[in-house]
Amino acid sequence: MKHGGDLTQAMAEFGGAADEWLDLSTGINPWPYPIRKLPDSAWQRLPARADEQALLAAARATYRVPEAAGIVAAGGTQALIQLLPRLAKDGAVAVVGPTYNEHSAAWGDAGHAIAAIGDLAELPAHATHAVIVNPNNPDGRIVDPHRLAEIAAVLQRRGGWLVVDEAFADVEAGISAIASCGRLPIVVLRSFGKFYGLAGIRLGFAISTPDIANSIRTVLGPWAVSGPALHVGTKALKDAPWAMQTRIQLAAQAIKLDGILQDAGFAVIGGTSLYRLVRHREALAVHRKLAQKRIWCRSFDWSNELLRFGLPEDAKALDRLAAALAP
Repeated sequence: MKHGGDLTQAMAEFGGAADEWLDLSTGINPWPYPIRKLPDSAWQRLPARADEQALLAAARATYRVPEAAGIVAAGGTQALIQLLPRLAKDGAVAVVGPTYNEHSAAWGDAGHAIAAIGDLAELPAHATHAVIVNPNNPDGRIVDPHRLAEIAAVLQRRGGWLVVDEAFADVEAGISAIASCGRLPIVVLRSFGKFYGLAGIRLGFAISTPDIANSIRTVLGPWAVSGPALHVGTKALKDAPWAMQTRIQLAAQAIKLDGILQDAGFAVIGGTSLYRLVRHREALAVHRKLAQKRIWCRSFDWSNELLRFGLPEDAKALDRLAAALAP
């Protein structure tokens, strides 16, 4: 699945400046965590070890990482997605899809054979590793953490890993596989930028067994996370009241978006409270119609009937989308 949040293609094909577009192509919270003035030291000196430890402590508490597990911070989960296949044992990887395409691309580039599967029940006997996005992007499908632990135990006997990309798990309670990370070869990836609405910070985490975490940390080297990201990430992750209120706000906005899409003839078939997946028999025509009105959503090269919409940020944006979808 292609990336969202880059209007270059939209402007090249349909014109207009970036500020004329309503960009609904991402799954990023439209109400970002507020950033206060950062200390000058965050910009002027190399990140201190104490700052990194403060971030990791905040992440451990927020994500409920067990003591037996390791945790590593990186400059975004994309960096980790590209790194993991190069650290993993040789062998085929089963990727549950359709999903975020960078996983297959990264494992393939590292020389691993790719087995595309639609469900973990289809795990091939020859697969050493497996990758699943949970909740899945774009349909929001969720696999129970107990089932993930069962699959990880199978892969452990094969000497492999289960990579669980939990980029959108902040909005879904009780689905994380993190509780099993200290005892099974599970590598959980958590994205900071999506839920906190600060994708430009470039901050993500890998949670795994200590030996896997140490391997990742060694390859990343010192100063893997910028000083500003350390400060913002620590403060945001410790702000539990903001996170609780944001989950409520996102869910309410997703319901409003569903209503507009259903009134326009779409069937809402999945997603999370950060994005909605819809079906329409003329989806590509609708996509083009919206683009001509400077509204950008996500289409898929593997389906002519599906579109994905991120959340409009306010009533004005909701009204603009409703008007553009009207007959």
